[in-house]
Amino acid sequence: MNVLTFDIEDWFHILENNATKSQTQWETYENRIHSNTDRILDVLQEQGYKATFFCLGWVAAKYPEVIRKIADSGFEIGSHTHLHQLLHEQKPGEFREDLITSVKTLEDISGKKVKYFRAPGFSITTQNKWAFDVLVEEGIEIDSSVFPASRAHGGFPEYAYPGPSVIRYNGVSIKELPVNAVKMFGIPFIFSGGGYFRLLPYRLIKKLTGQSGYVMSYFHPRDFDPGQPMVPGLSPVRKFKSYYGLKTAEKKFKRWLSDFEFIDIKTADKMIDWESVPVVEL
Repeated sequence: MNVLTFDIEDWFHILENNATKSQTQWETYENRIHSNTDRILDVLQEQGYKATFFCLGWVAAKYPEVIRKIADSGFEIGSHTHLHQLLHEQKPGEFREDLITSVKTLEDISGKKVKYFRAPGFSITTQNKWAFDVLVEEGIEIDSSVFPASRAHGGFPEYAYPGPSVIRYNGVSIKELPVNAVKMFGIPFIFSGGGYFRLLPYRLIKKLTGQSGYVMSYFHPRDFDPGQPMVPGLSPVRKFKSYYGLKTAEKKFKRWLSDFEFIDIKTADKMIDWESVPVVEL
């Protein structure tokens, strides 16, 4: 199964960058969330696919019409936190408060229960597994925060099963739909979203998708916006990661949607036999 998801945040929601860390700074930047979200919705409606949208509570509070349009178009809404901070830099109480705020904001606007969650930067790691406790206690049923490889903002390379699974931790259980990975030379290799998708040639993406029984995609509105400004304060490496391939990303994405079938998390949840998937004890 190939699952289609988007993280709804603006072009300046860049992690671990001093110029874009706080909401006070965000207020100084140009808003591009309307046009970029519309671009995604237009492509999905053209292709006829459903998708799940992990939305920032901050975006919802400031631009409720964006979330309302996503929901009114028939797409699922999940939480991407409220203030887009790395979870491993927070304490449990801080994360809980942020999660509650985001969920309430999204539910009030969409009129639908929020049951899904994805951490910014996939920042649930071995150091903050307590986040699963908080998610379950606050009513989240499916998490999609596990990135089963090393990465700049977190990653969970110890997570041995990059497919649908159930996490058990501290007496609670939660359904997990992690990012998928393929092993190349014994190393987990990611291809299904963000900068990885923009960087890799389409021929390789198509080959790896066809070989994978499970794909969890993750895109951001900025991934398809070649006209966005340059975020200040980025190193040369991060500039490359953030801006490479923007001009061709939408064309590549449309081709991917044409070559494969995609579903949203709601449909995936119904298709998966959760009694038979691996149980990951943390």
